[in-house]
Amino acid sequence: MSFDPAPSFDIDVVLARGQREFPVRVAGGGGITALVGPSGQGKTSTLDAVAGLLRPLSGHIAVGGTVLFDAARGIDLPPERRAAGYVFQDLRLFPHLSVADNLLFGWRQAAPERRTLALDEVAGFLDIAPLLARRPHTLSGGEAQRVAIGRALLSGPRFLLMDEPLTALDPARREGVIALIARIRDAFALPVLLVSHQQDEVARLADAVVEI
Repeated sequence: MSFDPAPSFDIDVVLARGQREFPVRVAGGGGITALVGPSGQGKTSTLDAVAGLLRPLSGHIAVGGTVLFDAARGIDLPPERRAAGYVFQDLRLFPHLSVADNLLFGWRQAAPERRTLALDEVAGFLDIAPLLARRPHTLSGGEAQRVAIGRALLSGPRFLLMDEPLTALDPARREGVIALIARIRDAFALPVLLVSHQQDEVARLADAVVEI
């Protein structure tokens, strides 16, 4: 299992949420770039903007030299063309679907040429094969987090966006997710843009830390 070399994040935008406007600048190379800082400073909004779920007021967003958004040039790729694997803070697993069907939802949404991983590969890598027949409400927090990550990987992403992947986990499970994210970085060479309040723990994991 391999991907092209990890591209970098080049983000220089002005975002708006409600009545607030705030500038965001992120320059990250390959590996894991962590966004840290107090709540309400635009970290999740930055992930949404990169994914194409929030349109910046101005500026540009590029990943690996591919321009996803450029206000001056009139470029604004739709989310499906950005190929972001997004792991949301609330995970957003479908409660009526099994773990296997939650995972395959990501695979089915991917363009055929981006289906580079199979269900059994991802389930084995994330150690969730025994969970495939279960429903999300029966999973622990760490298990649900791994399923959400697996769904993102199966979507054939060019990069991963992770919003607070360490929140609401006890210390043991938090260490497990940190180790897992490091394995994903090393095994898949996917660049990761990660939001966290766990600054000390993220510092051990991230290749670059940006305070927002």
